[in-house]
Order: sequence, then structure tokens, then C-alpha cells
Amino acid sequence: MQELITAKKYFSRMGWLYLAATAIIFGLQAAAGLIINAVKPEWFYDMNISLFFSVAPMYLVGFPLLALLLKKCVPAGHIEKHRMTAGQYVISAIICIGLAYAANILGLIMTTLIGIFTGNSVANPITDVVTSMSPWSVLFYTVICAPVMEELVFRKLIVDRAVRYGQGVAVVVSGVMFGLFHGNLNQFVYAAVIGSFLAFLYVKTGNLKITVSLHMLFNFMGGFLPTVLMNQMNLDSYLESGSISELQELMVQKLGWFLLYGLLLLFILGMLVAGVVLFIVFAAKKKFVFHPGETSVPRQLKLSLALGNAGMAAFGLFWIIQIICQVLA
Repeated sequence: MQELITAKKYFSRMGWLYLAATAIIFGLQAAAGLIINAVKPEWFYDMNISLFFSVAPMYLVGFPLLALLLKKCVPAGHIEKHRMTAGQYVISAIICIGLAYAANILGLIMTTLIGIFTGNSVANPITDVVTSMSPWSVLFYTVICAPVMEELVFRKLIVDRAVRYGQGVAVVVSGVMFGLFHGNLNQFVYAAVIGSFLAFLYVKTGNLKITVSLHMLFNFMGGFLPTVLMNQMNLDSYLESGSISELQELMVQKLGWFLLYGLLLLFILGMLVAGVVLFIVFAAKKKFVFHPGETSVPRQLKLSLALGNAGMAAFGLFWIIQIICQVLA
């Protein structure tokens, strides 16, 4: 009985600390917005500058403070390091990208259905942000900064602490919290899926470099490359007019870039199919095995203890409200 109470308090403390870090980030972002509005309101129209003041409180204050508090208040467990071969890495990359795009399609279907029933289309905020930014800003923020910081905060910090209650628990908690933190339904589904798979890789290898590099690869393919190609194709004029003749003329002028974009889509489709097939094959062969943790908590109670506590419930409720607001906006 004491083990159950201890486990619940352990995860609750983690939930409260992640919620506190979220509150600090939101507060600093709001303060930055007020200062910009008073000093340089025109910066709101430059997405590159706006994004800096949005991520700086998170990467420079919120996440580092969270890491310090977790280290002090929630002791980490030990994850053994295991080598991954080049072949295993390639297979992992294919599965990771395939699952992410499959989950992204599922998320798009969900938001489309919600839009049909509510009469309002559910916008994808990340799409608007990425398409409004310089490709080099996309490269810096989404391909370099985000994978490093997010893998540290949502993989290492969570998995290192949750793994004492079982690898499966660590994987689920990491994936769910990572998905919720994105704050919108469009990203929640694929972020939770890719977060869970990366957590599985980390818990099996103990090597964060693997998950960071795969996270970078996915963001490069899904964010940076499409942004560069879309900018080169210059579709803005067509999207504004909707003229078929203008599109045909544009395709002739930018034929090389359209071909590259088409090849990228075919490559992504191939990765999607291959990744899902490999995942099904490996799952059928029972390759995704989760070892129990060092505690004596009954298996059937582990997830309920990890997620069904005051701290985790408060963290989840906060982000669920954010997601609902985004859906109904």
C-alpha cells in the first residue's frame, strides 16, 4: 500500500512541476507581448521576431528551471546504455517517420470531421507559423533548437524518472505529456505517437543522441524542406487568385522546384507505407517488449498511478482546455 501512495506522489510531483514551468513560460510570453506592444508593436507582424520572443522564455527560462527543480525534487532512475547498429538506426528512422505521418493524417481527419460538425475549420497554427517564417529561422528553431530541448525535457527528464515503474509506463507518460504540451489537436496526435516511439528508443538504448537526431530528421523533412520548396515555387500569387492559367504558367517557370516537391511527397509516401508496415511486422514479432521497473507496484495499476493523480491531472486538464479552445476558435 505504501508503494502505491509513494508512486502516486512521485508522479503528482512531476505533474505539478511541469505545470508550474508551463505557467512560468506563459507568464513570460505574456510579459514579452506587452513589452513589444508598448515599444515595437510592428514586431508582431514579423513572425521571425515574434517566434523568438515566444520560444526564448521556454528554452532559456522555463525548461532550464524545470530541469533544476526535477533534479532536486524528483530523483531520477538509471537507464542502461545499449548500442544501436547502423541498420537498426535506419529501421528506427523509417518507423519513426512513417508513424509520424500516419498519425498526422489521423489528426487531419479528426480535425476535418470536427470542422464539419462544428461548421468551423480547425486551423493548424504550426502551418501558419512555418509558412510565414524565413527558411533559415525554420531550420534554426525547428530542426536544431526544438529537437534538442524537447528531447531533454520530454524524453530524458520524464523517462529517467518514470522508468523505475516500468519501461511501458515511461513510454506512455513521455508520449502523452509531449503531445499535450503542443497545445493543439493537429499536433497532439502525431506528437504523442512520435514522442512515445522516441521514448521507446531512449529507454532501450539510454542514448539521447539517437532520439535527438531522429527528431531533427523528422522536423527537417516535415518543416524545413517543404518550406524551402514552397518558397521557391512561389505559390502565394496563385493561392490569392486561384487562376488555373497562372498556376500552369508558374509550373512551367518553376518546373524544377515542382518536380523536387513532387519527389519529396513520393519519398514521404514511401516512408509512410514502409514505416507502418515495419511497425506492424515488428509488433507481430513482439519486438516491442517493455521490462518492468524496480518497484513492486502491480502492473495493472502502474498507468493509473502515473496519470491518475492530482499533479498529472492538473497538467493534463490545463492542456486539454488549450486544445479545446483551439478546436472551437
